[in-house]
Amino acid sequence: MSQGKLSFIGLGLYDEKDLSLKALETIKESDYVFAEFYTSILSGSTIEKLEEICGKKITVLNREETENGTIFLSKAKTNKVSLLIGGDALTATTHVDLRIRAIQQGIHTSVVHGSSVVTAVPGLLGLQHYKFGRITTLVTPEKNYFPLSPYDLIKENKKQGLHSLVLLDIKTEKNQFMTAEQALEVLWKMEEQKKEHLFSKKDVICVVARAGSKQPLVKADTFENLEKQSFGPPLHALVIPGNLHFMEIEALQILADLPAPIAKKLQKV
Repeated sequence: MSQGKLSFIGLGLYDEKDLSLKALETIKESDYVFAEFYTSILSGSTIEKLEEICGKKITVLNREETENGTIFLSKAKTNKVSLLIGGDALTATTHVDLRIRAIQQGIHTSVVHGSSVVTAVPGLLGLQHYKFGRITTLVTPEKNYFPLSPYDLIKENKKQGLHSLVLLDIKTEKNQFMTAEQALEVLWKMEEQKKEHLFSKKDVICVVARAGSKQPLVKADTFENLEKQSFGPPLHALVIPGNLHFMEIEALQILADLPAPIAKKLQKV
């Protein structure tokens, strides 16, 4: 059995202050600390700030190095190693796979959970968590690459009356982060291609920007009103509502500035 240990540590949503005491303690006890920011980032922090609060040198891995895992798995056989991950520690299948591989190699593992967009976004909007369906991610369209699977997933969620959490593309290596306004444009291009009437410009969409910060932006309005707006720095996320309970509609009015006339229409549906 390995004498080492690999700890998967969720950093939380926004900056280095989201670190839990358990996470900080685990990092300080580590011989080596690695981080990956291709699945999520702390948009309100820097690697230097993280190193300062942790008192450790942090080696940032790219996507290939993270998925390969050789760098930190080999060290974890005989050392205490921490892998820092934006948001919660095991939300992405990549990290679950890495934990399984570590255990198969006889490496002891532990998990320190962090706050996650999966719970923060519904909470900020006042939507009921159990009414969300499968999560999807929009990627930035390229010349010969424009996957329409998010459209189909949102459609299936809507058929069941469920809300859809839509995460937006992150390209850390290029410092590119899809914005809510870009995401709305992508969704409309999907509608134009599919022509299945999933979206109309009168539909209500929800936007959450910078969840976890002191002043997150939380907005609900029609598609046509939102696409004219700018929502500031990353990270952004969308929610496509399914069937709304009257309490959820009230929450969107109070917490997300849903215009009263639109709320009245939703109450009558």
